[in-house]
Amino acid sequence: MPLTKPLFLQGGLDAEMQQASQAQEPYAGMIAGGNIISFLDVILSDFARLESETSTDDDQQAAAHERFTNDSNEDKAVKTTAMNHKTRQKERTEELTRNLKKELSLTHQELDAALNYYDKLKPDCVDQGLSYEDRVANRKSEIESLQEALRVLNGEDIA
Repeated sequence: MPLTKPLFLQGGLDAEMQQASQAQEPYAGMIAGGNIISFLDVILSDFARLESETSTDDDQQAAAHERFTNDSNEDKAVKTTAMNHKTRQKERTEELTRNLKKELSLTHQELDAALNYYDKLKPDCVDQGLSYEDRVANRKSEIESLQEALRVLNGEDIA
């Protein structure tokens, strides 16, 4: 039977010859000693190496998880504290706003009452077209009448 090389394999006739010669020899394994004890020793060392690598990886992953958990708990505590602080600050601000609105309402009521009173007094205080001399004469006569009333109250004779 002629040896034919499939198109997808690389290598020359030399590689095909090597494969053919290996197929005729019995398989001795890849163990140097060639016995079962050596084979079991290799398996045991491979298992020990794999167990060591796995436990090292597990320890690293557990430490990473512990750090992540601690960081997450710390971050949660900080954010919870900040949220509580901001909630209290919001409540204080809302209370202050309510109080200021009440105070503003009362101030507006007082201002409206003062403006109404001002409008009521304004005609008495505004110049009604009297000249300066007339105002001086009215003031002089008002002072004289007040002095006369004072003398009457003090019990003095009216002359």
